Amino acid sequence: MLTPEFLRFLVAGGIAAGANFGSRFIFSMVLDYAFAVIIAYLVGMLVAFLLMRGHVFDAQSSPLAPQIVKFVGVNVVAVLQTLVISLVLAHWLLPSFGIVEQAEALAHLVGVLVPVVTSYFGHKFFTFRLAGTLTKQSK
Repeated sequence: MLTPEFLRFLVAGGIAAGANFGSRFIFSMVLDYAFAVIIAYLVGMLVAFLLMRGHVFDAQSSPLAPQIVKFVGVNVVAVLQTLVISLVLAHWLLPSFGIVEQAEALAHLVGVLVPVVTSYFGHKFFTFRLAGTLTKQSK
């Protein structure tokens, strides 16, 4: 699984996760935690799309609009994962272990990291898949 493509995905995803995670603190200054997590996720998603399309899957030659729609679809699943995990950890699980200070930051970090594998396969085989790639691989 540690192919060069997956390693590029991890680096691009790490950059996007950093944008997501870091921007959440800024958004939390003016928004409720849950909304800040969602808006920060959108920032990370934009950074991820640009990096994935251009540097991970080399998909610039494919039409942009379908890639955007598919990318958003894969990320809707991932944002739901991120939000549920962040909220459950921040408001219930971490406090039950006595972790209250920085619980939101820790919960959000874990929430951002969880969808790495599901997103990789979603983007590889759905968002940025070149026409005929699956049929060639299955033969």
